[in-house]
Amino acid sequence: MSENELQALITLIDDPDEGVYSQVRDKIVSYGDHVVPQLERAWEYADLGDLFRDRIEDILHSIHLKVVADRLVAWKETGGEDLLEGALIISRYRYPDMDEQKVKARLASIRQDIWLELNDHLTAFEKVRVFNHIFFQIHGFKGNKRNYHAPQNSYINEVLDSKKGNPLSLAIIYQVLAEDLNLPMRGVNLPNHFVLAYLDEDSIGGADSGQQGEENILFYVNAFSQGDILGRNEINEFLEKLKIEPRASFYAPCSNMDMIRRQLNNLANSYHKQGDSERSQELGTLRDLLGPVVD
Repeated sequence: MSENELQALITLIDDPDEGVYSQVRDKIVSYGDHVVPQLERAWEYADLGDLFRDRIEDILHSIHLKVVADRLVAWKETGGEDLLEGALIISRYRYPDMDEQKVKARLASIRQDIWLELNDHLTAFEKVRVFNHIFFQIHGFKGNKRNYHAPQNSYINEVLDSKKGNPLSLAIIYQVLAEDLNLPMRGVNLPNHFVLAYLDEDSIGGADSGQQGEENILFYVNAFSQGDILGRNEINEFLEKLKIEPRASFYAPCSNMDMIRRQLNNLANSYHKQGDSERSQELGTLRDLLGPVVD
């Protein structure tokens, strides 16, 4: 499409006929994000009126949502092996101008601090104690218990800025760092909570943890509670308090796909609690691209 063709479509954006606008909107959205600069320039014209600007904002949002959805589907089709990539895609939904390299640099800095204190002679328990000290005490990460359901607790860039998150977002950051440090840690999908499992290093067979069983777990780590070490008994007690019947999936590692799917579900619920039905529906649609939610 030439710039003249796009410009001709842009002049029709404020057509009073909703049917015309709908066709124009769909056509522009189909061209993808490379038309964003022209749309942003058009928005800046002061004499074009509120309807024109509102509709451009609507088109820009639709383009952005499509870009996020396409990237999420591509991530899924590659197997979802890169957990950080999945988390960054979710952050892109709310922060389209986010600097991903800045996020990665901050993670690399934390990873370096932990790496300097680790050595091969430490036991699995000792390695986690070192990790916890650097992550929670030195860098100050903690669970956001005061504002637990806030959407910002689920965006990785926000969590890195505030040092506060929910159980899942903290576990995602923890696992990303652990993977980079060759520590065999994977997420565990508990109802109303999320923890990590430290696996027997001889049992790790790849990035997708969905094939790992409970029998390979040495212990669990609660990233929401300063890295507390848990055993199976603590998981049992937690389920008993909730009056939930135990399932095998509550004790075994889940896949990265499960984690990102649940993160999208958390965000959809957070926005629903805030009364933001539009964002809640959009995040629900993104979540459904990855398949049904695992409870």
